[in-house]
Amino acid sequence: MSVVPAEVLPGGAQAVEETAPGAPAAELGPRARLWPALLAVYRAQLSRARVARIPLLFVATFQSVGIMVMMRGVVDSRGEAESVVAGSAVVVVAFVALNLLAQYFGQLRASGGLDHYATLPVPPASVVLGAAAAYASFTVPGTLVTAVFGCVLFGLPLGNLWILLAVIPLAGAALAGLGAACGLLAPRPELATLLGQLGMSAALLLGVLPPDRMPGFIQFARDLLPSTYGVEAYARTFGARPDWAVVLADLGVCAGVGVVSLAVATWAYRRAAVR
Repeated sequence: MSVVPAEVLPGGAQAVEETAPGAPAAELGPRARLWPALLAVYRAQLSRARVARIPLLFVATFQSVGIMVMMRGVVDSRGEAESVVAGSAVVVVAFVALNLLAQYFGQLRASGGLDHYATLPVPPASVVLGAAAAYASFTVPGTLVTAVFGCVLFGLPLGNLWILLAVIPLAGAALAGLGAACGLLAPRPELATLLGQLGMSAALLLGVLPPDRMPGFIQFARDLLPSTYGVEAYARTFGARPDWAVVLADLGVCAGVGVVSLAVATWAYRRAAVR
Protein backbone atom coordinates (compact mmCIF):
# COMPACT_ATOMS: atom_id res chain seq x y z
CA MET A 1 0.00 0.00 0.00
CA SER A 2 1.34 3.40 -1.00
CA VAL A 3 1.00 6.47 1.11
CA VAL A 4 -0.14 9.69 -0.62
CA PRO A 5 0.71 13.02 1.05
CA ALA A 6 -2.30 14.99 2.16
CA GLU A 7 -1.10 18.06 0.25
CA VAL A 8 -1.80 16.46 -3.13
CA LEU A 9 -5.34 15.32 -2.33
CA PRO A 10 -8.23 17.40 -3.81
CA GLY A 11 -9.07 18.84 -0.42
CA GLY A 12 -5.45 19.20 0.60
CA ALA A 13 -4.91 22.65 -0.85
CA GLN A 14 -8.13 23.87 0.73
CA ALA A 15 -7.04 22.41 4.06
CA VAL A 16 -3.65 24.10 3.83
CA GLU A 17 -5.29 27.45 2.96
CA GLU A 18 -7.65 27.14 5.88
CA THR A 19 -4.77 26.49 8.29
CA ALA A 20 -3.18 29.80 7.30
CA PRO A 21 -5.80 32.42 8.07
CA GLY A 22 -3.22 35.19 8.35
CA ALA A 23 -1.89 34.74 4.82
CA PRO A 24 -2.69 37.70 2.49
CA ALA A 25 -5.23 37.08 -0.28
CA ALA A 26 -4.03 37.12 -3.87
CA GLU A 27 -4.58 40.48 -5.55
CA LEU A 28 -4.91 41.40 -9.20
CA GLY A 29 -2.34 43.68 -10.75
CA PRO A 30 -3.16 47.38 -10.92
CA ARG A 31 -4.93 48.73 -13.99
CA ALA A 32 -2.79 50.53 -16.51
CA ARG A 33 -2.71 54.29 -16.25
CA LEU A 34 -4.42 56.40 -18.91
CA TRP A 35 -1.45 57.88 -20.75
CA PRO A 36 0.74 54.74 -20.97
CA ALA A 37 -2.29 52.73 -22.11
CA LEU A 38 -3.24 55.44 -24.62
CA LEU A 39 0.27 55.40 -26.06
CA ALA A 40 0.19 51.60 -26.36
CA VAL A 41 -3.15 51.66 -28.19
CA TYR A 42 -1.90 54.49 -30.41
CA ARG A 43 1.19 52.52 -31.45
CA ALA A 44 -0.84 49.38 -32.03
CA GLN A 45 -3.28 51.24 -34.29
CA LEU A 46 -0.44 52.79 -36.28
CA SER A 47 1.15 49.38 -36.79
CA ARG A 48 -2.17 47.80 -37.76
CA ALA A 49 -2.95 50.40 -40.41
CA ARG A 50 0.59 50.83 -41.73
CA VAL A 51 -0.16 48.89 -44.92
CA ALA A 52 -3.32 50.87 -45.65
CA ARG A 53 -1.81 54.27 -44.82
CA ILE A 54 -0.65 55.22 -48.32
CA PRO A 55 -3.96 54.37 -50.07
CA LEU A 56 -5.90 56.28 -47.40
CA LEU A 57 -3.72 59.34 -47.76
CA PHE A 58 -3.90 59.19 -51.54
CA VAL A 59 -7.68 58.91 -51.66
CA ALA A 60 -8.27 61.68 -49.11
CA THR A 61 -5.74 64.03 -50.70
CA PHE A 62 -6.79 63.33 -54.28
CA GLN A 63 -10.41 64.00 -53.37
CA SER A 64 -9.63 67.41 -51.86
CA VAL A 65 -7.28 68.41 -54.67
CA GLY A 66 -9.94 67.48 -57.22
CA ILE A 67 -12.49 69.65 -55.42
CA MET A 68 -10.18 72.66 -55.54
CA VAL A 69 -9.48 72.15 -59.25
CA MET A 70 -13.21 72.06 -59.98
CA MET A 71 -13.87 75.12 -57.84
CA ARG A 72 -11.08 77.07 -59.55
CA GLY A 73 -13.39 78.12 -62.35
CA VAL A 74 -16.30 78.95 -60.03
CA VAL A 75 -14.94 81.25 -57.35
CA ASP A 76 -14.44 84.86 -58.34
CA SER A 77 -13.13 86.55 -55.20
CA ARG A 78 -10.28 86.15 -52.74
CA GLY A 79 -12.64 85.47 -49.83
CA GLU A 80 -14.27 82.58 -51.65
CA ALA A 81 -10.87 81.18 -52.59
CA GLU A 82 -9.83 81.27 -48.92
CA SER A 83 -12.95 79.31 -47.95
CA VAL A 84 -12.36 76.71 -50.66
CA VAL A 85 -8.72 76.11 -49.73
CA ALA A 86 -9.36 75.99 -45.98
CA GLY A 87 -12.41 73.76 -46.40
CA SER A 88 -10.61 71.35 -48.73
CA ALA A 89 -7.75 70.98 -46.25
CA VAL A 90 -10.12 70.15 -43.38
CA VAL A 91 -12.04 67.69 -45.58
CA VAL A 92 -8.97 65.46 -45.49
CA VAL A 93 -9.31 65.36 -41.71
CA ALA A 94 -13.04 64.63 -41.97
CA PHE A 95 -12.52 61.78 -44.44
CA VAL A 96 -10.21 59.88 -42.10
CA ALA A 97 -11.19 60.98 -38.60
CA LEU A 98 -14.96 60.90 -39.13
CA ASN A 99 -15.73 58.52 -41.97
CA LEU A 100 -13.10 55.82 -41.52
CA LEU A 101 -13.21 55.85 -37.73
CA ALA A 102 -16.99 55.33 -37.77
CA GLN A 103 -16.49 52.34 -40.07
CA TYR A 104 -13.68 50.94 -37.90
CA PHE A 105 -15.61 51.01 -34.63
CA GLY A 106 -18.76 49.76 -36.36
CA GLN A 107 -16.92 46.73 -37.69
CA LEU A 108 -15.10 46.24 -34.38
CA ARG A 109 -18.39 46.09 -32.54
CA ALA A 110 -20.03 43.75 -35.06
CA SER A 111 -17.09 41.33 -35.15
CA GLY A 112 -16.73 41.11 -31.37
CA GLY A 113 -13.42 42.93 -31.34
CA LEU A 114 -14.56 45.06 -28.43
CA ASP A 115 -14.42 41.91 -26.28
CA HIS A 116 -10.66 41.84 -26.76
CA TYR A 117 -10.22 45.39 -25.52
CA ALA A 118 -12.69 44.77 -22.69
CA THR A 119 -10.44 42.01 -21.29
CA LEU A 120 -7.40 44.30 -21.19
CA PRO A 121 -6.66 46.21 -17.96
CA VAL A 122 -6.77 49.57 -19.75
CA PRO A 123 -9.15 52.51 -19.22
CA PRO A 124 -11.91 52.76 -21.84
CA ALA A 125 -10.86 56.33 -22.62
CA SER A 126 -7.41 55.13 -23.73
CA VAL A 127 -8.96 52.84 -26.36
CA VAL A 128 -11.08 55.60 -27.86
CA LEU A 129 -8.41 58.30 -27.62
CA GLY A 130 -5.65 56.03 -28.93
CA ALA A 131 -7.63 54.97 -31.98
CA ALA A 132 -8.80 58.53 -32.63
CA ALA A 133 -5.26 59.91 -32.37
CA ALA A 134 -3.90 57.24 -34.70
CA TYR A 135 -6.50 57.92 -37.38
CA ALA A 136 -6.06 61.69 -37.02
CA SER A 137 -2.29 61.26 -37.48
CA PHE A 138 -2.88 59.83 -40.96
CA THR A 139 -4.34 63.16 -42.06
CA VAL A 140 -1.27 65.34 -41.43
CA PRO A 141 0.63 64.76 -44.72
CA GLY A 142 -2.51 64.91 -46.87
CA THR A 143 -3.75 68.08 -45.19
CA LEU A 144 -0.41 69.85 -45.66
CA VAL A 145 -0.16 68.80 -49.31
CA THR A 146 -3.73 69.94 -49.97
CA ALA A 147 -3.16 73.30 -48.30
CA VAL A 148 0.08 73.99 -50.20
CA PHE A 149 -1.47 72.98 -53.53
CA GLY A 150 -4.54 75.13 -52.88
CA CYS A 151 -2.49 78.19 -51.92
CA VAL A 152 -0.42 77.87 -55.11
CA LEU A 153 -3.52 77.25 -57.23
CA PHE A 154 -5.43 80.28 -55.93
CA GLY A 155 -2.45 82.55 -55.29
CA LEU A 156 -2.82 82.66 -51.50
CA PRO A 157 0.07 83.26 -49.06
CA LEU A 158 1.85 80.35 -47.40
CA GLY A 159 3.21 82.30 -44.43
CA ASN A 160 0.69 81.11 -41.84
CA LEU A 161 0.58 77.49 -42.90
CA TRP A 162 1.82 76.57 -39.41
CA ILE A 163 -1.71 77.15 -38.04
CA LEU A 164 -2.61 73.74 -39.43
CA LEU A 165 -0.52 72.21 -36.65
CA ALA A 166 -3.28 73.39 -34.31
CA VAL A 167 -6.23 72.95 -36.68
CA ILE A 168 -5.49 69.30 -37.49
CA PRO A 169 -5.44 67.90 -33.91
CA LEU A 170 -8.30 70.05 -32.62
CA ALA A 171 -10.64 69.58 -35.58
CA GLY A 172 -9.49 65.95 -35.78
CA ALA A 173 -10.39 65.36 -32.13
CA ALA A 174 -13.88 66.79 -32.61
CA LEU A 175 -14.54 64.78 -35.77
CA ALA A 176 -12.90 61.61 -34.46
CA GLY A 177 -15.09 61.69 -31.36
CA LEU A 178 -18.19 61.98 -33.53
CA GLY A 179 -17.00 59.19 -35.81
CA ALA A 180 -16.23 56.85 -32.92
CA ALA A 181 -19.59 57.58 -31.31
CA CYS A 182 -21.42 56.86 -34.57
CA GLY A 183 -19.59 53.56 -34.98
CA LEU A 184 -20.18 52.45 -31.39
CA LEU A 185 -23.82 53.49 -31.14
CA ALA A 186 -24.94 52.21 -34.55
CA PRO A 187 -26.71 48.84 -34.21
CA ARG A 188 -25.20 47.54 -37.47
CA PRO A 189 -21.89 48.21 -39.24
CA GLU A 190 -23.73 49.23 -42.42
CA LEU A 191 -25.48 51.99 -40.49
CA ALA A 192 -22.16 53.11 -39.00
CA THR A 193 -20.71 53.37 -42.50
CA LEU A 194 -23.72 55.36 -43.65
CA LEU A 195 -23.47 57.78 -40.74
CA GLY A 196 -19.75 58.27 -41.33
CA GLN A 197 -20.27 59.00 -45.01
CA LEU A 198 -23.12 61.40 -44.30
CA GLY A 199 -20.96 63.26 -41.80
CA MET A 200 -18.08 63.49 -44.23
CA SER A 201 -20.43 64.72 -46.97
CA ALA A 202 -21.73 67.42 -44.62
CA ALA A 203 -18.16 68.49 -43.81
CA LEU A 204 -17.39 68.58 -47.53
CA LEU A 205 -20.42 70.58 -48.67
CA LEU A 206 -20.69 72.93 -45.71
CA GLY A 207 -16.96 73.43 -45.34
CA VAL A 208 -15.80 73.87 -48.93
CA LEU A 209 -18.62 75.97 -50.41
CA PRO A 210 -18.33 79.72 -49.68
CA PRO A 211 -20.75 80.58 -46.86
CA ASP A 212 -21.92 83.80 -48.55
CA ARG A 213 -23.65 81.78 -51.24
CA MET A 214 -25.56 79.55 -48.81
CA PRO A 215 -29.18 80.09 -47.70
CA GLY A 216 -29.77 81.13 -44.11
CA PHE A 217 -30.83 77.72 -42.81
CA ILE A 218 -27.81 76.08 -44.46
CA GLN A 219 -25.52 78.59 -42.76
CA PHE A 220 -27.15 77.65 -39.44
CA ALA A 221 -26.42 73.96 -40.11
CA ARG A 222 -22.87 74.95 -41.01
CA ASP A 223 -22.44 76.61 -37.63
CA LEU A 224 -23.45 73.36 -35.91
CA LEU A 225 -20.67 71.38 -37.62
CA PRO A 226 -17.48 71.39 -35.49
CA SER A 227 -15.14 71.24 -38.47
CA THR A 228 -16.53 74.62 -39.60
CA TYR A 229 -14.58 76.36 -36.85
CA GLY A 230 -11.36 74.72 -37.98
CA VAL A 231 -12.08 75.94 -41.51
CA GLU A 232 -12.76 79.45 -40.26
CA ALA A 233 -9.63 79.50 -38.11
CA TYR A 234 -7.43 78.57 -41.07
CA ALA A 235 -9.23 80.86 -43.53
CA ARG A 236 -8.77 83.89 -41.26
CA THR A 237 -4.98 83.53 -41.39
CA PHE A 238 -4.83 84.38 -45.11
CA GLY A 239 -5.42 88.06 -44.41
CA ALA A 240 -2.64 90.61 -44.13
CA ARG A 241 -3.45 91.20 -40.45
CA PRO A 242 -5.29 88.19 -39.05
CA ASP A 243 -7.45 88.68 -35.98
CA TRP A 244 -5.68 86.12 -33.80
CA ALA A 245 -8.20 86.49 -30.99
CA VAL A 246 -10.98 85.28 -33.30
CA VAL A 247 -8.71 82.51 -34.60
CA LEU A 248 -8.07 81.33 -31.04
CA ALA A 249 -11.80 81.49 -30.31
CA ASP A 250 -12.53 79.24 -33.30
CA LEU A 251 -9.85 76.80 -32.18
CA GLY A 252 -11.31 76.90 -28.67
CA VAL A 253 -14.69 75.84 -30.03
CA CYS A 254 -13.02 72.89 -31.79
CA ALA A 255 -11.26 71.94 -28.56
CA GLY A 256 -14.48 72.15 -26.51
CA VAL A 257 -16.45 70.07 -29.00
CA GLY A 258 -13.56 67.60 -29.12
CA VAL A 259 -13.65 67.07 -25.34
CA VAL A 260 -17.42 66.55 -25.37
CA SER A 261 -17.45 64.25 -28.42
CA LEU A 262 -14.61 62.10 -27.10
CA ALA A 263 -16.38 61.84 -23.74
CA VAL A 264 -19.54 60.68 -25.54
CA ALA A 265 -17.47 58.18 -27.54
CA THR A 266 -15.94 56.84 -24.31
CA TRP A 267 -19.41 56.39 -22.82
CA ALA A 268 -20.55 54.66 -26.01
CA TYR A 269 -17.54 52.35 -25.80
CA ARG A 270 -18.40 51.34 -22.22
CA ARG A 271 -22.00 50.79 -23.26
CA ALA A 272 -21.05 48.62 -26.23
CA ALA A 273 -18.36 46.67 -24.39
CA VAL A 274 -20.66 45.37 -21.67
CA ARG A 275 -23.26 44.05 -24.10
